[in-house]
Amino acid sequence: MALKKLLSRPRSLWLRLPIWIVAVWLLLTTGRFLIDLVRPYQPEAVDDVAFLTHAQTQRIGPVRVTAAALSPTESRAVFGTELALNGIQPVWLAVENGDSVPLFYLQAGTDPEWFSPYEAYWLSRLRAPRKANQLMESRFYELHFENPVFPGQTHSGFIYTRLDEGVKALDLDLVAIGEVMYNFTFSVQVPGFRSDYSRVDFDTLYPVDSLLVLDTEEELQGALEQLPCCATNRAGDEMGDPLNVVLIGDPKNIFPALSRRGWHPTEQTYHAAVWRTIRSFLFRSSYRYSPVSPLYAFGRRQDIAGQKARGTIHLRNHARFWLTPIRFRGSTVWLGQISRDIGVRFILGFPPTTHKIDPDVDEARTGLIQDLAYSQALARFAFVKGVGVAPRDNPRDNLTGDPYFTDGLRAVLFFEARPRTLNEVELLDWELPPRFQQYGELMLSRGPWLLIEANDGAP
Repeated sequence: MALKKLLSRPRSLWLRLPIWIVAVWLLLTTGRFLIDLVRPYQPEAVDDVAFLTHAQTQRIGPVRVTAAALSPTESRAVFGTELALNGIQPVWLAVENGDSVPLFYLQAGTDPEWFSPYEAYWLSRLRAPRKANQLMESRFYELHFENPVFPGQTHSGFIYTRLDEGVKALDLDLVAIGEVMYNFTFSVQVPGFRSDYSRVDFDTLYPVDSLLVLDTEEELQGALEQLPCCATNRAGDEMGDPLNVVLIGDPKNIFPALSRRGWHPTEQTYHAAVWRTIRSFLFRSSYRYSPVSPLYAFGRRQDIAGQKARGTIHLRNHARFWLTPIRFRGSTVWLGQISRDIGVRFILGFPPTTHKIDPDVDEARTGLIQDLAYSQALARFAFVKGVGVAPRDNPRDNLTGDPYFTDGLRAVLFFEARPRTLNEVELLDWELPPRFQQYGELMLSRGPWLLIEANDGAP
């Protein structure tokens, strides 16, 4: 009777809501406590978890490093608890030091917001006071990677990073007293993610005899200007967004550079991904892997799509890339499209949502150059002729009816192994955006960053 009387006062429903919220919270907390009280803590032996099957190994001189990023399932098996629910991803490292000096691994270079062993344990602990928590805490410390790695030794263990799906870029810097430094860059796969690019077999995309092998910059510039101007629909009879960017280099340098700057791969369009997209739309939350609608070039949909999420799913930068048959001095050449999403709207189709783009696509192109300049892997950039001029007062439309305007050029970005500083980035003497042509010699002599200042006007 006392409880009934309590819940019946006050009679206004909105004033009773706090009571129900507390009641639900107490129910959930008690339920988790009871479950954790009886749930066994049984982590598997590290050697019994198959994360090494997707590990990668690199060697620089006398130092060899192996790295693997664990999936949520693998993390649960190794540590006996759900680390992914708390945004934690263990990364396994093995460092073999064949140098003559001790080496120290700098974890801040891999993830500036890493988790300490105790923090990773505390966030994932059982909520019931049990001996299992003591065992769990010990396991996080026992499996943690320890510095330094002395000459002739191999150290292995886990570091605890923020959660990534699909692919994880890892910068692993090993330093010693003095000037000795080894810089490794990995792009490791994370199992369990249905990535858009997993549908493409890049090794068989082009027969060897169909490749266009180039060695001079003059040949390259001409070939890039002959590439398709725009993405199209599936039939290829309607023009869409301009193909306004080219990436050149080893994929081991290109895509870690994008990941390093907060770009993420996109998921395939299937029911779970669509639901996550709708949920993010309704609750105005971020979804780093939201599917991207297909556009077509070379007779096929994009090979790789990526996005740089911002505050909500409404706001993001997204890009699509196609591997071209061009090879420049042994490097792959990718043709791409980049634009800035500024809103989401529902449409009749699947998926049922699409983004509205910022019509100033040159701003998105300039932003990508600036963004990747901080990736430490951008070596040079240039501009070549692309889609042609579309003035602000007479814009073109993409396939969804969004207008865009542009100076008609496409940016060409060359990537090399990191680290490279801003002062080392070069501007090639090819084309220049119209508003900078009168300052061409100044740009080339005083440095490229005068050129890629924020675009403040229409062509």
